[in-house]
Amino acid sequence: MKKAGYMKDAMVLCLITLVSGFLLGSGYEVTKRPIERATQSANLAAYQKVFPEATDFMTNNEMIASVEACNEELLLQKLGKVAVEDALLAMDEGGTVLGYVVISHSDDSYAGRLKISVGIKKDGTINGIEFLEISETPGLGLKAREPDFKNQYAGKKEEAFIVTKSGNAVEGEIHAISGATITSGAVTNAVNAALYYVHHSIDRQEEK
Repeated sequence: MKKAGYMKDAMVLCLITLVSGFLLGSGYEVTKRPIERATQSANLAAYQKVFPEATDFMTNNEMIASVEACNEELLLQKLGKVAVEDALLAMDEGGTVLGYVVISHSDDSYAGRLKISVGIKKDGTINGIEFLEISETPGLGLKAREPDFKNQYAGKKEEAFIVTKSGNAVEGEIHAISGATITSGAVTNAVNAALYYVHHSIDRQEEK
């Protein structure tokens, strides 16, 4: 083949590569924002489930910075592989802060990571919890999503919870799901991580 033929083929290949790259980039930009909006809508729905009285959720630089410091402290709290991912103020229409929504996770569940949002009132009472991510076994660990388990946390004001297999859970105890003690412990420690953030990081901010 002549040199001109090689050059022509190279130019055609280069053009195809450029066009393909452009189309892929354009497709990413077209789908990026709808995906982001869908994610934000799903998160907002989860926030409102744990804090239905709130109409707006926002964070600030101080809260963002305190999340990192909180996670360093959590390493010493014997709660397993937990961390706080985000924290938001839950506010009413007038801008009054009603409490907080804390997003936390545990990597100690049976199927890996589970992530929850926890609504906590200003006085430390849990408003509710909602799952953002869970991949447990149907009929066992996935029962954590059912009201019988989730509602054990709601309306309680504790520094931390422990899991019990006893049928008569007392104050500060969470009754484990039958056959899914590992999942029950992971959820509870994720809740405890959220409580730790509010009782320590938030309290320190308010004392300043």
